[in-house]
Amino acid sequence: MESVIIIGSGPAGLTAAIYAARANLNPLVLAGGQYGGQLMLTTDVENYPGFPAGIMGPDLMIAFREQAERFGARVENVDAASVDFAHRPFIVRTAEQEYSAKSVIVASGASARWLNVPGEEPLRGRGVSTCATCDGAFFKGKHIYVVGGGDSAMEEALFLTRFGKRVTIVHRRDTLRASKIMADRALAHETIDFIWNAVVEEVIGTTHVTGLKLHDLKEGTRRTVDADALFIAIGHDPNTALFRGQLDLDRAGYIVSPDGTSTNVEGVFVAGDVYDIRYKQAVTAAGLGCRAAIDAERYLEALEFSVPVSP
Repeated sequence: MESVIIIGSGPAGLTAAIYAARANLNPLVLAGGQYGGQLMLTTDVENYPGFPAGIMGPDLMIAFREQAERFGARVENVDAASVDFAHRPFIVRTAEQEYSAKSVIVASGASARWLNVPGEEPLRGRGVSTCATCDGAFFKGKHIYVVGGGDSAMEEALFLTRFGKRVTIVHRRDTLRASKIMADRALAHETIDFIWNAVVEEVIGTTHVTGLKLHDLKEGTRRTVDADALFIAIGHDPNTALFRGQLDLDRAGYIVSPDGTSTNVEGVFVAGDVYDIRYKQAVTAAGLGCRAAIDAERYLEALEFSVPVSP
């Protein structure tokens, strides 16, 4: 019987593991086939406190893991395959094993949607990004492209105007899906221009992004443009398929929480991007992981004192 199982191993999950381990809860972390979350796809991280010279994303997550293990967290690189939160103790299954737990912290994160075009994957972290606040500062004075037509894309583009000499939005339609206020801001901005009815077919570059191959959907033509960076803003998908029918999810699939840690099942807590649709930063995910671990500890403490003692 585990006191707490943590599903996920990004900043939220590993921070929860650090706090739970220091509370002597001996947490089990089901880290997934590749631990570390989205930071494993990021090269330089310059906005995480405590690293004035910056740090590589994978190095940061290795440090998170080592710190959690130092305090006694057990990290297993396996994926949770199914859960049963309808009965107590809670059941979490992997492909080969079944675990029982008094409490669970869900920190399975969200996955950015990618274009899945040639050149995109090898250049991730080398000019291809899904996070303007994470990587925008690396492209001061550069020509930055943004793909997308919703509010997220407009927000990314507007933020990137702080750094880029030019920001070009590529959208597959001739009208934006963004709210009117966000669309108007982007359309009126002197640094932003648009390429309509087009998609990115290929990202060009060897060590870094140097260009894009665009396909004009209306004319059927193709052309190559010079580019220094490509920010993909076509949304995220929360990693919650595992929890459908077990936890309350919103229309987009994110876990619903009234206070940022609790769920509709008492004893099951949530942390990080699997719940947070607004900030999506490593530091905010870590903060949510801390909160979830403290709340889990208090829940377990109350559970212990609520058990009747035999005379």
